[in-house]
Amino acid sequence: MFRLLAVAATALLLGACASFNNLSNEVSTYGAWPTERQPASFVFERLPSQQAHPERRQQLEDAARGALEAAGFRAAADANDAQYLMQVGARVVSNDPWIYNDPLFWRGGFRYGHGRFGRAGFWGPAWGPGWGWGPYDTPTFEREVALLIRDRKTGALLYEARANNTGPSTAIDYLLPAMFEAALKDFPNVGPNPRQVTTQISKRS
Repeated sequence: MFRLLAVAATALLLGACASFNNLSNEVSTYGAWPTERQPASFVFERLPSQQAHPERRQQLEDAARGALEAAGFRAAADANDAQYLMQVGARVVSNDPWIYNDPLFWRGGFRYGHGRFGRAGFWGPAWGPGWGWGPYDTPTFEREVALLIRDRKTGALLYEARANNTGPSTAIDYLLPAMFEAALKDFPNVGPNPRQVTTQISKRS
């Protein structure tokens, strides 16, 4: 009996750990990839505005490299021989509509508000003074990566892929490989947009 309980508990624990490693992404892809084209050699392209922080660009490129290789691309030994140009980017945006932190509106003080202060105990539109520590929503953040594939000779844009997810933290670095993997999961197909794609953070963390 105890052995069966131990096995069941272990299975539940392993299942919970696996779910924590799963990352659900909303993916959108665009571009009519030519049927005669095949993945081939590529080089990352950096815009002039992206030159200021080369270490950050390198981190993004390293995070995307595994997903590109899984899609059939390979890094060019010589940039001049590359058939494709890759541009990558990432951003984190707050979904909290109230982004200011004015000390006048600290949650334990005298306040007037409408709607926003439902976060501090006034649920729904309300006007009037209030004191105390009420419940409030935790701000969430949208984390997004984007990848563009161009023909190196003509500059034609061939494919665009984006993946985003939301979470309670601005942390994105450890999620980047899994997000780029989600973005290119269905390459070279496009749509339906958006769609849910789940990847495992632990694969490249």
